[in-house]
Amino acid sequence: MGVRGRPRGFDRDEALKTAMVIFWEHGYQATTLSDLTTAMGIKPPSLYAAFDSKEELFRQAIRLYERTEAEAPRRALVETPTAREAVGALLRESAVRYTTPGKPTGCMVALSAATTSAEHAEVRAFTARCREATEDAILTRMEKGVAEGELSESADLRSAAKFYTTVLNGLAVQARDGVSRERLFAVADMAMVAWPG
Repeated sequence: MGVRGRPRGFDRDEALKTAMVIFWEHGYQATTLSDLTTAMGIKPPSLYAAFDSKEELFRQAIRLYERTEAEAPRRALVETPTAREAVGALLRESAVRYTTPGKPTGCMVALSAATTSAEHAEVRAFTARCREATEDAILTRMEKGVAEGELSESADLRSAAKFYTTVLNGLAVQARDGVSRERLFAVADMAMVAWPG
């Protein structure tokens, strides 16, 4: 009896990248095991041996997305000199990522599990926590702005961070709807008019 497992030449990293794109394009619930195994060039036992389950594969794909596709916007938020410029750079850099030719449009974290059914509540909760982490990162950058005297200590930073997170997620939806990068830039610039103080 032969040993079942991964095919020769199985590249786990490449398989994960492929899964990321499939989930990003179609969403968690609409993506079938057959979609994944066909695109990854493996059989279901190999998928389970490498990733344990569809849900775990999705979680790892989200983490890969955050380390790769979302890294430039995240770096812009941290490295840009002022809080206002940093949030503006986050929005604009995200608009670039959401509209990059040859890749799915929009944001995988915002779009891939927002409308899953109740049976996938854990997946939906996982992506919600990822979005909350982005809001927390914006809040942290704004708090640094307060410490540096750029923002007033009386500013409602949590509401402002939630506002900019909402704009960020809205840009993702607009990109998925086919709105141009230039139009997304205009929305991002308009959002910065609401900067507190």
